[in-house]
Amino acid sequence: MAGLTMTRLSSACLLILLTTILSGCRAIILPAHSAGTAFMAVAQSTLRIPFDVVPVTLRAPGLAPPIKPMLPIPPAPPFAVGNELTIDALLARTIEGSDLIIEEQLEDGANYTRYIASYLSEGNKIYGLLTVPYGEPPERGFKAIVFNHGYIPPNRYRTTERYVAYVDALARSGFVVFKIDLRGFGNSEGEPTGTYFSPAYTIDAISALKSLQTLDYVDPEGIGMWGHSMAGNLVLRAMLVEPAIAAGVIWAGAVFSYDDFVRYSITDPSYNPTAATNLSSRQAGQQIQAVYGPPDTTVPFWKAVSLTEHIDLLKAPLQLHHALNDSVVDARYSADLAAVLNAAGKVHESYQYENGGHSIGAPAFDEAMRRTIEFFQKHL
Repeated sequence: MAGLTMTRLSSACLLILLTTILSGCRAIILPAHSAGTAFMAVAQSTLRIPFDVVPVTLRAPGLAPPIKPMLPIPPAPPFAVGNELTIDALLARTIEGSDLIIEEQLEDGANYTRYIASYLSEGNKIYGLLTVPYGEPPERGFKAIVFNHGYIPPNRYRTTERYVAYVDALARSGFVVFKIDLRGFGNSEGEPTGTYFSPAYTIDAISALKSLQTLDYVDPEGIGMWGHSMAGNLVLRAMLVEPAIAAGVIWAGAVFSYDDFVRYSITDPSYNPTAATNLSSRQAGQQIQAVYGPPDTTVPFWKAVSLTEHIDLLKAPLQLHHALNDSVVDARYSADLAAVLNAAGKVHESYQYENGGHSIGAPAFDEAMRRTIEFFQKHL
């Protein structure tokens, strides 16, 4: 009788074991005080396991261990070289600002205070000239402008030099102005990568805007961007990917479609392609063109990089200025961009000046700056 009971118990245990293996459930081993105890305990829910029972995982001999769920493998970037420059890559990127730190107070301007300030962009400490109007800010805060300089040899750049009259005119008009150095310029950390073949300066500009948004005296929804020369490229790129930019102004900008770069080129006597500070920029451009050829928007990569090919993303108003006697950046860069904006039905203004050169200086400066100030006052 005892043998028959043990045979039934063994059969029951074997059945439970096989059921457990096939179902992937956990089995329990109970003390075999009697056949009836074991059989009834197995039938109980695991929520009612006696405190002297230890759950174990049973696995049939020779079976592989359970398969662990695999994490999804991120898809490969569409372009093995230069993908970070594409508009889609920038749209997918999270760009952050930081606290804006006052490093030094400078001599005041006519009706505003001046500071050297810093912020972080991708871990790089970036310096800039910050101006703040006198007096109490409006209820929502002062309107502000991220001011992006054109090409200056990085080793000759100084935060408080160049663009003095430009910054002064905007600051006198009641704007907070943050003229950022960009990485690798002056005392700012990082490599000066250039803007046509790297998104780094665009990221610096957007990080500056987001850092301004942390200031309680700045209207976080009233920040625009101004850019000159090479910074025209970064301002338009930033406006395509960052909706917080309320308006943009470009003076003597270059390289918008990238096809235009081939048509018009750039002639800058201050640029030394063999200088150590320009190596990163040159190498990036050479590597990209070695793979995809010269800019040509019939090629998928260059179409993915082209700003004008993504002009539908532009939501904020844009103003363009160019002097016809600009000997560095051909005025047709701006004319071609204006035609694209017009065809796309974008809110924009475009102005040409007979004289003024690449800096749009006298005799055009006063009129160009007046239009710039009025544009920002209207749209910020």
